[in-house]
Amino acid sequence: MASASGSSDPRIEQTFKSVRREAFMPPGPWKVLVGDNYIETPSADPRYLYQNNLIALDASKGINNGEPFLHARWIGAVAPKPGETVTHIGAGTGYYSAVLSMLVLPKGVLTAYEVDEKLAAQARRNLARFENVSVVLGNAVSVPIPKSDVIYVNAGVVAPPGHWLDALRPGARMIFPWRPTPQTALAALVTHTASGFELKALMPAWFIPCLGASETSATDILPDTTGAWQTRSLHLKRDRAPDESATAIYEDVWFSLESLTT
Repeated sequence: MASASGSSDPRIEQTFKSVRREAFMPPGPWKVLVGDNYIETPSADPRYLYQNNLIALDASKGINNGEPFLHARWIGAVAPKPGETVTHIGAGTGYYSAVLSMLVLPKGVLTAYEVDEKLAAQARRNLARFENVSVVLGNAVSVPIPKSDVIYVNAGVVAPPGHWLDALRPGARMIFPWRPTPQTALAALVTHTASGFELKALMPAWFIPCLGASETSATDILPDTTGAWQTRSLHLKRDRAPDESATAIYEDVWFSLESLTT
């Protein structure tokens, strides 16, 4: 896990060692997603959870606990630091919320949003011993979120809502699954710099759709796959009108080929 993170932070290895995945999963045996089908593990031996696999949280809805290697890389990319504020959108039953919350100790806090009532209730129980975590039953697309140093999104969006960008403090990082078209799905890492919102395409990332932020409108201009991967910045339309560098344009935000560091 530490190697997959691409980070030299020794706390990542320590945290994944101390936060046990089985404490956040439904009772075993578990359903593991293999290709397009779920396969049940032979037993409730926790060793089956310590592989790079998707574990069903609600198989009927296609909701899973995500691949550990992917999340290790994402966590390494956003680099949570002690004392920071994290917003986790799409927390599921709280496993990665727990990992993130440990990485901002001491004095850091995490707010976990989960739109599914059953999963939110499970997350509250699972995270009860994590004193720096609060769980909100609600859709972060339509409700305010706190000012944050890290926003960690675990549901696919065609574009992040404008108030997510507003919530990013100077120097803050947001990672989200950008799903602008059915053919294109990638992890987008956004950093709030003095020049604006830099964007880096990190890796392929296929997530379930984010309720309220996964639909396109007739006025949206969507990117092709190459354009999405070449995108280098993100802008609020109220701050800057789209120009010829645009790869995608939505109601509140637009994506650009322009790098803010050159």
